[in-house]
Amino acid sequence: MFKYLITISPLGFMYGSSGGFLSPENLVGRSGAKFPPEAATLSGLFFSTNKVKSYISPKELSDNLFVAGPFWAKSDDPEYFYVPIPWHKILAKKGVDEWEIKSGKWDRESEDLDPEYSWQTVNSWNNSPAVIKKNGDVFETPWKYVPILHPKTKDDERCTLAEDGLFLENAVQMDDECCLVYLSTHRLADGWYRFGGENHLVEINSIELPDDSPIAQLLRQPIQRSFALITPGIWGSNKFSFRYPKNEDFSKKRPEMLTDKPISYRYRAKGQMGRGRYAVPPGTVYLLREPLDKTWWEFPEDWFPKEGFSLKQVGCGLCLPIEIQGVE
Repeated sequence: MFKYLITISPLGFMYGSSGGFLSPENLVGRSGAKFPPEAATLSGLFFSTNKVKSYISPKELSDNLFVAGPFWAKSDDPEYFYVPIPWHKILAKKGVDEWEIKSGKWDRESEDLDPEYSWQTVNSWNNSPAVIKKNGDVFETPWKYVPILHPKTKDDERCTLAEDGLFLENAVQMDDECCLVYLSTHRLADGWYRFGGENHLVEINSIELPDDSPIAQLLRQPIQRSFALITPGIWGSNKFSFRYPKNEDFSKKRPEMLTDKPISYRYRAKGQMGRGRYAVPPGTVYLLREPLDKTWWEFPEDWFPKEGFSLKQVGCGLCLPIEIQGVE
């Protein structure tokens, strides 16, 4: 089980861009943005830190380190962090709605209401959309992108290069009262670290999870017929990415889904860039014909790709049970 919350508080800006730099002739728009960093980034920090000052055996980390995220929290209350809202719950500023099963089909009251909130507190996971909104347990994204134009100067002069002399970084500014949160099986020593693609400074703290914390209780509940992802889901073999595990035990349950378009997913392992994949986005809802009767911890490793290590170890497909009206 996950035993720690790893909180990451930026000391200034953080990294938020991916893709090629913009040239001086092409400064329209911004490069592709991806934030927060995936759990694989935190996993890599464990290994690199352990090389500098070994406090856990390398084999223990390789075999037993599991991390998951990203999430975020108010800095003064990290145990009640925010997770992606499942797609069957629709929360907007002007109202709420909920997908349910009627006569064997997905149905909802209002087709005109679009979700405007994407995060809810983990302790409100089982509440209805109306209760979640009434209690103020929803929030919009607590960070914003801030484009910063950097000059690339000549080696012998303080002058910008004639060609490709400028590039745009999509820095990210988080709310001062918020921090990123990841789940981990191991503690990372508290302190200041370089974290993310541009090695911005962050402050990291490890907080032990009590047995009665909301996330620990939810992760102990076996999934029956319905569940929702709270991290990106990557299923299948090393060559293909699927929308759900192709294992016979899972496939025969014929899952139905509420989801959005796939998202890109890429990570570094042992200093090398892993092959790019598409992932099922967090919030995706799965409805099965038969009960699964397993927790995420009990999902077989062959449901996940393995490239040097199982992607289950970086929290892929972490999910929690949900209740859908009309499903027995």
